Amino acid sequence: MAVGDSGRIVIEVDPQFKKKFRKALALKEITLKDWFVKQAEEFIENNHQLKIFEK
Repeated sequence: MAVGDSGRIVIEVDPQFKKKFRKALALKEITLKDWFVKQAEEFIENNHQLKIFEK
């Protein structure tokens, strides 16, 4: 997988999945970027909290 410094994240998914996903996001009136950033921030925060309690 290529890693760069552009700030872009690119993934390839099934076109039908993409269509359903975008439709679901539109119903929630949220962009893919906003959804992704929120999910990523929660993931990072949860990952960080777990390390605090590990020995």
